[in-house]
Parts: sequence; structure tokens; C-alpha cells
Amino acid sequence: MQRINDTLKYARFSIGLRKFLREKVTLDQAREDIKRRLQEREANFLRIAEKGIFGYPKSPYLPLLKRAGCEFVDLRDSVRRRGLEFALRELREAGVGVNFEQFKGREPIECDGKSYYLTSREFDNPFLKQSYYGTTGGSTGKAARVAFDLDAMTAQASQNLITAEVHGTLGMPRGMWRGVLPNMLGVGGLLSGAKVGNVPLRWFTPLMKEDRRPSLKYGLANEWIVRLGRFYGEPFPFPEPVRLDEAVVIARWVAQTVKERGSCHMSAFASMSLRIALAAIENDIDLTGAVLAGGGEPPTETKVNTIRKSGARQRSGYSFSEVGAVGRACANPIDCNDQHFMRDHLALLQFPRKVPGTDIEVQAFNFTTLLATAKKILLNVEIDDYGIVEERSCGCLLEEYGFTEHLREIRSFRKLTGEGMSLIGSEMETILFKTLPERFGGSALDYQLVEEEDEHGFTRLSIHVSPKIEIESEDVLIETILTGLGRESSIADGARAMWKQAKTLQVKRSDPIWTERGKLMPLHLVKLQSKKDSAAAESPGRESS
Repeated sequence: MQRINDTLKYARFSIGLRKFLREKVTLDQAREDIKRRLQEREANFLRIAEKGIFGYPKSPYLPLLKRAGCEFVDLRDSVRRRGLEFALRELREAGVGVNFEQFKGREPIECDGKSYYLTSREFDNPFLKQSYYGTTGGSTGKAARVAFDLDAMTAQASQNLITAEVHGTLGMPRGMWRGVLPNMLGVGGLLSGAKVGNVPLRWFTPLMKEDRRPSLKYGLANEWIVRLGRFYGEPFPFPEPVRLDEAVVIARWVAQTVKERGSCHMSAFASMSLRIALAAIENDIDLTGAVLAGGGEPPTETKVNTIRKSGARQRSGYSFSEVGAVGRACANPIDCNDQHFMRDHLALLQFPRKVPGTDIEVQAFNFTTLLATAKKILLNVEIDDYGIVEERSCGCLLEEYGFTEHLREIRSFRKLTGEGMSLIGSEMETILFKTLPERFGGSALDYQLVEEEDEHGFTRLSIHVSPKIEIESEDVLIETILTGLGRESSIADGARAMWKQAKTLQVKRSDPIWTERGKLMPLHLVKLQSKKDSAAAESPGRESS
């Protein structure tokens, strides 16, 4: 039955793709779309709540709403009387919300004496019609299935255009260093570029066929989408393998494109953008006129300064697969990761959350989707990030459009990231607590994973192993971890391949780091670029405004 359903979805996607590619979104249309969405936030939310939650018997939120005694008429009246954010906070305080582990299906939801697990599919928007599926970038556990819907991509195109306008990148020749399916970013880059009339000229991919387990399904899907786009008249490039240690190939192409076309915009994860910049510096290649757009991990001062030394400009973003863009980079930032919150399609609450295994409390981000085109319907769903949320005048064009809220100092409290691949804490803890002690001896107190930035700005994941533990070799220990990461899913296997190429994992023979409160956190963050960040890593419970 699922195979039939998937076949029908791919058929609808193929039919819808022709219209999607033919009907471009212009800058004037984008401006009007953004203006209208900001004016209609509350009405848009109520429409999706009425149809996609209260009107959908399988909605995962219905048991929580029933327990809170909330019917649609109650929610509608609360929104109209007190505003959207007030109504959402009332719901959250009444227990209507889903934490990160529950959203990922790793913890049960407790409701009225019953305990049940959810799957990623149960959060899917049931009304999407022109979808194909990929998976999220999480590197462990079962990868969450996420739909690529053409209507959703049309809605995102307006954000893409005004962001390009703000940063002066409209119409720039583009390239990307992105993965192939099941990672969605590569194909997504083709489609989003085509929608605004600016298809990437080159698609470089860091993973070779031999790096991953063979997958006929995803290989055919990549081929099919590229060829279908070409059939409909779009010059979609096929992916070209370029390993992480071959970044100079991309640096040369960027420089040549700038020379021939006057500019170049290259999309990659933050660490991969750093590799391009370092390769340019080491090979005396001038990237002046280029923009290296990074994401997937926070852009630290070291990364940004190195990119600037190459002559290129750096631009960051804040997003996650389930909803798309959460933040767009400010054009007049006060730090290297100053983002405008995209409130045209999302609502954001901060809600207190204990960091698992500690007595530290953070103000976790909880998101709610507002548009009927959302890939997943979120209602106060926690994504394990926290940070500063503030209203501030910056003089940036995004502020003029109505995006007055800023997000800064964004951190995760249960997730480590390297080369743009995110590591989910609960899954890594299984390796630290069970796999490594069973293989090499000792206990959970003898192993710890530490995220830190090296002197070049690359994010490294160091495995601290107590000196009392005897291991055959550091390579054997690293391979044991990588093997554990690659067992569960195709996307996890991709993360394993990326980290193996980048040598992201390192072994340090030292006792694990304990907090000042006497806690041993299996996942520990250390930032080397500034004393401020180091202090933040030691005390992630700082208040968010």
C-alpha cells in the first residue's frame, strides 16, 4: 500500500513540476506575498488549526488539546482577543506542546494516563498534493521523512528573493556543494533556484558512490528529477563528486566565475565554505566578488574572518528541514550569527526546559507553523535550540519588510554538529553508554563527546576516553563509533561518510569534563573562539531575552 501511495505522490509531483517551473516568482510578487502573510498571520494560523488539527482526526495534537479542554472555538476566541503568541503560550502552559525527543519519536507522550510514541509521518501536513520525500539531516537514529512540496517551495521563494535583494545577490551566478538524495538540499537547491529563474550552474557533491551504501531508489530519484527538469526546459546540472579535501577545485571555479560573470554565489555548509576559503588562501586564489553562503552549523568568528580573508563575503542562515528558514541573516548584524526571525510563516515561543541529565534550565525554542503549505504541522514543537530573541532596530531592509525580531547566540542543548551534519544526543548516548563500554571496557563515566573548534575554525568532535581504558588503537575506536552511526538509515550513513572524509572525530586520552555542579554531561560543548563562548558552553542556562 505504501508503495502505491508513494507512486501516486511521485506522479503528482511530476505533473505539478511543469507548472511549478513555468510560473516564476518575481521580486514584486515576493514583496506582496511577504506583506500579505505578515498581515494575515493570525488568520493563516486559524485556518491551518481548523483544518489540519481540529479537522484532522489523526492529528497528534488532539489528545493534548482535549486534555487542556480546548476546542477550536476556544482557540479562535483567544487568538482574536489576546493575539497569536498569547494564545500559544496559554496552550503551552496547559501542556499542549511536543518536546524534541517526542517529535523525533524517541520519547513517549504521556496524556490522561496513556503513553504513546509518535512517528515523523504523524506530523506531516495531510493536505500536501505535489510532494516527493527526502530525509532530515540528523545523523543518527531513524531519519525523519520530510516532504518536498511544490506549493511549499513556492511560498519559500518569496523569502529567498527578498533575502537576495537585502544582501545584493539577486541574479548572481550560483553553484552549490550539496549532498544528493536522500539528503534534500541538493535537489532543493535546483528547484528553489528554478522557481526564481536562477538555476545553479554547477552542483558539486562531497560524497562519492563508494562512500555510501548503494541505494538504487535514491540514485534513480536524483537522475529522474534532473532529467525531468531538463525535459521541462531548465538547465539542471548533474551532481559532480568533489571530496572535502579537494575544495580547491571549487575555489578555482568560483574565482573563474567571478572573472567571467562579475560575481558568484556558492551554497555549502559553514565548514565546507571554510574549506573553500582556506583552499583559496593556500593556493593564492582571490575570491573577491564571491559570496559563500553557509548553514548547518553556527558561523563562528573564526570561520567568518577566514572567509573574509579569502576576499569572499559570508552569509549565514538558520533553518531546519521540517519548516525551512527560521532566520535570515541581518544585513547590519551585531554579531556573526544575527538572524531576522521569519515570522511570516512561523510563530516562536521560548519555554523553560531542563537539559537532560543536568539541573540546568534553558529557554528552548518552540515553533508553530502558520501556513497551509507547511511540510509538517507544528503546534508548540520544541526544536532543541535556544538563544536570545529580541526586538531591535537595525536599519536593515528586512526590518523594513516587517521582520523586527532578531535571533542571536543560537545554541543546541542536545545536539552536536560537524561539517553541517547534526548528531542527536539521545542516539549518541547509546554509543557512549553501551557500545564503547561493551567493546573497550569501563563505564559511561569513562567516555564523553566534546564539540570544539580548532585553530582553523573547523568544528571537531573529540571523544574523551579515560586514560585507564585500554584501547587497541584510536582508529579502531573511531571506526566503532562510525559503524554505530551508519547502521540505522541512509542519511546516517551519509553523515558517517562525511565525518570520515573530514576526520571530524578525534580521540583524546583524558578524563571526561565535569561541570562546576558536579555533573558529567555525555555531550559537552567547548568553543575556542572567545572567552564569552567558552563561558556560555560551561553554563548554557543563561537567560534569553
